[in-house]
Amino acid sequence: MYVAEIGGAEVGVVLTGVGPKQAAFAAPKAIEAEHEALRFCVSSGLAGALRPEYKIGQILAARSVLSEKPHSEAPDRVVESSAPLVSFADELGATVTANFYTAGHVVCQADEKRHLAHMAEAVEMESFEVLRAAALRSIPAVAIRAVSDVADEDFPLDLNRVIDDEGRVSFPRVMGQVAQYPRSIPGLIKLGRRSRRAAESLAQFLDRYVAFVAERARNLEAQATATAS
Repeated sequence: MYVAEIGGAEVGVVLTGVGPKQAAFAAPKAIEAEHEALRFCVSSGLAGALRPEYKIGQILAARSVLSEKPHSEAPDRVVESSAPLVSFADELGATVTANFYTAGHVVCQADEKRHLAHMAEAVEMESFEVLRAAALRSIPAVAIRAVSDVADEDFPLDLNRVIDDEGRVSFPRVMGQVAQYPRSIPGLIKLGRRSRRAAESLAQFLDRYVAFVAERARNLEAQATATAS
């Protein structure tokens, strides 16, 4: 966990690792430890587009998140984002979507993306578990992601083969896959550049978003104090 200050607000950042299993382990621990101080929670990261109109680096905010198979003991497979937090993302230029789909594996093929498109607008791997952990503590939360791969393209490799048990990309596994499939190198370079562009877009948006929400919260507190007095 890392702590920083953005727009006058103290922000804690938890790196869960890739996948719902890792998110189901890390998010509840972090939220439980800090729940008395938390004002809101953002599940952020990269996502795969399930609609052809979404472009690399585009910021998406989901009204709800669907789960393929909850790793926590969830009573259902849908969790809602906070409506005000979604509205704030909309005000700052994010594209509001109906649903994200939290998958249990990296969705690498365009055919699978087309299959998922009837359920959601983007696919990722952690938001359901993060939002559910926040909901259990009645903490407003929202899923905000940047598009890192488009709907109609396959990945150059099966990335599920390069993620270790801790939810991290294993460099030796990547090299092993590259040695086995050397023609994947140009595609991997392209994917890396796109992912970096998406990450930069997300970081810039989150800087503005956190400052915006913090300012709104301060204004509401000031109004409440004035009314009470």
